[in-house]
Amino acid sequence: MSDKNGQYAVETVSLTKIFPDWWGRAKVIAVDDLNLQIKHNEVYGLLGPNGSGKTTTLKMLLSLLHPSKGMAFLLGGSSRDTNISSRVGYLPEESYLYKYLSAKETLEFYGKIFGLPRSVRKSRIESLLEMVGLAGMANRPVGTFSKGMARRIGLAQALINDPDLLILDEPTSGMDPIGTRQMKDLIMKLAQRGKTILLCSHLLADVEDVCDRIGIMYGGKMHVEGEVNSLLQHRDEVQIKTGQLSENAMSRIREIVQQDQGECEIEKPMDKLEEFFVRTVAEAQKAKQPTSGAVNSESATGFLTEEEKTEEEKESVLDGLVGSKKPDQPKQQSEAETTSAGSETEQVSREKDKSDKPAQKDAILKDLTGGKSEQAETEKVSKSKPEEVKPESTEDIKDDLLRGLMDRGDGATDKPKKDEQGGSSDA
Repeated sequence: MSDKNGQYAVETVSLTKIFPDWWGRAKVIAVDDLNLQIKHNEVYGLLGPNGSGKTTTLKMLLSLLHPSKGMAFLLGGSSRDTNISSRVGYLPEESYLYKYLSAKETLEFYGKIFGLPRSVRKSRIESLLEMVGLAGMANRPVGTFSKGMARRIGLAQALINDPDLLILDEPTSGMDPIGTRQMKDLIMKLAQRGKTILLCSHLLADVEDVCDRIGIMYGGKMHVEGEVNSLLQHRDEVQIKTGQLSENAMSRIREIVQQDQGECEIEKPMDKLEEFFVRTVAEAQKAKQPTSGAVNSESATGFLTEEEKTEEEKESVLDGLVGSKKPDQPKQQSEAETTSAGSETEQVSREKDKSDKPAQKDAILKDLTGGKSEQAETEKVSKSKPEEVKPESTEDIKDDLLRGLMDRGDGATDKPKKDEQGGSSDA
């Protein structure tokens, strides 16, 4: 049933969001048939592990994402109505601010978007900066702010229009303990003023302190929902707290308390929200409920938990990799040695054959040529194996040059020497 009469500040009817793949087939079911009802003047905490569909739900409530099916209603009207959206304040998980604008200019900008008069903008900007503790930094560019300071100015811009419904996604992320305490106090004060607050957070202690009701999502579905006290209370146990008592009083506790006129408080013990949250998610995982988000793992990966190997273990691993010889297998060892010895003998014989081939060739050539002088063989060897030429020194080169110049100056050349030799032979 839709929230046409304004009974609920937030209501969803079979709200579903499916992210398809390239072929249009369902790839991820981020939110699956969610029916959520948040009353006016209520602080509601939406919890769940990463990927459970919390932020996707908030974006569909704000019409930043279109649902695959189902409907969402805010403050008695459609979430797509601009008149409704002007009554909603939103602090996203990351503060998207114009870094070159100052804190004052940022709030001025958002105030103009909501159409606030100039006088109203001025008074609200001053009060909001004072409230979030940034009055002394009004003219400082927000690009120089730390993450916690950016969250503070982000909260101020979410409140600039004095919204009836405030949606906060991880409001205390990056804040120091003082800022976290101020944020929780502010949420409770806004609830006292009649504001409705929808809060998403991973800090369960903060949610436990400020929320009236909570809902835990897992795999896109609402798994558990109810009042904080009723969910955390142990209904099958009773806890009794008393002051300091004597030994006799401890043995007969109720009678002694009445006789001693001591104070006795009887109440049911309660879990911490963090313990209840972890147990709820573990039950959902145990039931093998499908999810596209993160899952809890109780064990560390292997390489982080393995003990470092000793030197002997490392050597044994290396021996196994290189195929070392094992003492309990002498037969295999002898076979390996025989094989290696045979391969070495074969290699020596091959090298001997290679060295004998040139000698055989020389003998055949000698028989064919009729036994020429050993000079031809020497020249042949010298051609096949040129001798290494030792480099001449600088002094030797200079002496050769001077000797050549002097010979040419005397007219003694190689040609006349040949003529003289020829003449002597003729004579």
